[in-house]
Amino acid sequence: MNKKNSLPFHKWAIASVVAIVALVGGVGGGGWYWWQSAIAPVQSSAQPSDKLLQVNIPKGASANEIGRILEEAGLIHSITAWKVWARWQGLWDSASGFHAGTYQLSPQASMPDIAQAIWSGQVQQVSFTVPEGWSQKQMANYFEKLGWFSAQEFLEATQNIPRDRYPWLPEDIPFLEGFLFPDTYQISVDQRTPKAVIGVMLDHFQDSALPIYENRTGFMDLSLNDWVTLASIVEKEAVVAEERSLIAGVFWNRLRDNITLGSDPTVEYGLGITQTPDQPLTYAQVETPSPYNTYINAGLTPTPIASPGLASLKATLSPKKTDFLYFVARYDGTHVFSRTLTEHLRAQARIRDQQDAQQNSANL
Repeated sequence: MNKKNSLPFHKWAIASVVAIVALVGGVGGGGWYWWQSAIAPVQSSAQPSDKLLQVNIPKGASANEIGRILEEAGLIHSITAWKVWARWQGLWDSASGFHAGTYQLSPQASMPDIAQAIWSGQVQQVSFTVPEGWSQKQMANYFEKLGWFSAQEFLEATQNIPRDRYPWLPEDIPFLEGFLFPDTYQISVDQRTPKAVIGVMLDHFQDSALPIYENRTGFMDLSLNDWVTLASIVEKEAVVAEERSLIAGVFWNRLRDNITLGSDPTVEYGLGITQTPDQPLTYAQVETPSPYNTYINAGLTPTPIASPGLASLKATLSPKKTDFLYFVARYDGTHVFSRTLTEHLRAQARIRDQQDAQQNSANL
């Protein structure tokens, strides 16, 4: 056990314990038996149960209040024994060592073990997972389905840019799209708020992604926002990991030659839709004006379009050197890469013919 998180042991308090036990029934007889029974688990190990009891310890609760909560929950035998224990540990006059929060505790745990759990802050944990390539809108819907808070509450929270805590966040960004780092997280059940969830994701970006940008050896003129924006587009385009750096290389070539990126995911983001093999983007949708339409607008989108993972962030700073300027999806996760527009149009036609043939075969 980590000593820093262990209950303090005050030798001077032994006398008070002995005195209280003696008053109950005598140190040598019933008093000591009472003490041993009082600190023992409420539920016998002879009758095992997986049931955990949930209790909430309010902020600033006194040792006496904590004992009452535990007794009412059926986790300890006696509040009197808890008071003895608290005095023994020198905690009766102050609850500063106990951590507020929601706990899931076993009635098979002894009173000292329960006290240790609250002292060391072993609060109830829940997990959530944000996959790479999710937009903040997808995150909002996910948290709403979990029942943590509404999608609208989350989206409104992403518009509050906490630059006081994260001064590295780009200036003038309208929301936190792209900077909410994708991963699996564990948080206290009491942290299930938009602000807390956003905080742990920004912390992770700061610890994992930001050093990659700060220690880059190339693209020194690349802003943080542009890096994350381009990486988010790479993330949405790359399905096969082996193609990630090649796709990044194609986009860098197009930016260099002032050719529009022509990325479908940017059009989808701007229109708030998702294309499928059965319902691809229409020409009308591709021609619809939007700040995020990279078929119409040269350069990058105004903001990232999703949260890129580390692989896409790294690939954007280490693109594969290539002569390719175009690529088209095969609908199996891979792409056909081309050097000229003529080659690209031929590849598109070939893939379209293959799709039509497959559909006709399926209809027979």
